[in-house]
Amino acid sequence: MSSGPGAASAPAPTAPTTPSGPRKSSMFSSLKVRNYRLFFLGQVVSNTGTWMQRIAQDWLVLSLTGSATAVGITTALQFLPMLLFGLYGGVLVDRLPKRRTLLFTQSAMAVTGIALAVLTLTGHVQVWHVYLAAFAVGLATVVDNPARQSFVSEMVGPDQLQNAVSLNSANFQSARLVGPAVAGLMITGVGTGWAFLANGLSFVAPIGGLLLMRARELYPVHRAPRGKGQLREGLRYVAGRPELIWTIVLAGFVSTFGFNFPVYLSAFADDVFHAGAGSYSLFNTLMAVGSLAGALLAARRGTARMRVLVVGAVAFGAMEIVAAFAPSLWLFALLMAPIGMFGMTVNVTANSSIQMATDPSMRGRVMALYMMVFMGGAPLGAPIAGWITDAYGVRAGLAVGGAITAAAAVTVALALARVGGLRLSVGWNRGHPHVRFVPREQEQLATAA
Repeated sequence: MSSGPGAASAPAPTAPTTPSGPRKSSMFSSLKVRNYRLFFLGQVVSNTGTWMQRIAQDWLVLSLTGSATAVGITTALQFLPMLLFGLYGGVLVDRLPKRRTLLFTQSAMAVTGIALAVLTLTGHVQVWHVYLAAFAVGLATVVDNPARQSFVSEMVGPDQLQNAVSLNSANFQSARLVGPAVAGLMITGVGTGWAFLANGLSFVAPIGGLLLMRARELYPVHRAPRGKGQLREGLRYVAGRPELIWTIVLAGFVSTFGFNFPVYLSAFADDVFHAGAGSYSLFNTLMAVGSLAGALLAARRGTARMRVLVVGAVAFGAMEIVAAFAPSLWLFALLMAPIGMFGMTVNVTANSSIQMATDPSMRGRVMALYMMVFMGGAPLGAPIAGWITDAYGVRAGLAVGGAITAAAAVTVALALARVGGLRLSVGWNRGHPHVRFVPREQEQLATAA
């Protein structure tokens, strides 16, 4: 187990703790770190199981009640704890050793999956059992999510942080492609109970990986001591750093207005193209493929730049506007891939830039706030998207969501430029348009010359 902060028994790794300059990274460079490799492989198995449980859980609730509303309640119960207690989870994460914390949260989620499997396989399951299990998983996620996010830097250090965060996203998107397909086969072949059991047992992989890690190879981080006002301290920390607060604001706008695909894609499949469930599945699959590609490209970049975040968000919103007016099903379907790619670019770049700009002792609280805003945006935005879709049509709903996302990105870029004393410079470089922010003094010298 990892020793306390500053302990002599856990010396810092010999790798430099601060990068000396821009560094080109291979796509899988962080997997050379043994501790992260164990973590990554464990998450491959666990994420697949998690997607299996999500599909099996919704199917079970629908089978028990015949109500889509009940399925929505299950989803809400799983995300409600993050909205209510997410910031307090971040406070706990900053106080506690993250590896031990993850051992506890991953074990708790394993027990939940196995308990639901036993109830289902013995024929005793009732819908309130599923509600309770969903809420329990949500409670564990309150601590597990910021702990997992911030533990990455302790495994790989700052040089490999962007690459590791990107590979985590690629891992999740790969599971998003495989997990539902496996769950469908299991539900059809042997029943939902076995899918729950598979998820519960899948946590053996990440728990084993955590136990096999070498504590001496972790990057030690000073933990926040227990004290009063730590939640307010975290909020003040973010409020005093424009690069953090504006990134979180942009992530909130993208999540709230841009990521309402469950509302849009089903409506496009049924109401616009009259193609049924097969096309809905195709849309989601192509978006997942694009998201996977976006995560891998982010891993290859190796650095998290604010301009990548802004350009990615503008492109994401613009592609949604283009898709909103796509005249054919196949053109709309093909546009899902770049939408997924740019959406993942925003997600990965925001995540890694926030982690790299945050003091390690504050990282749990800052990541909890980021995840609360990002994950909480969809439940808030879905009713708005649904209302616009019902009132003006799904094409208008998707176009408005894309326009708000792109406008938010431009606004955030201008706000950060003003804070940093920058101006927008537009020109040509080797026959190509070149857009960047430069210091006002440099712009004035260029104009004078």
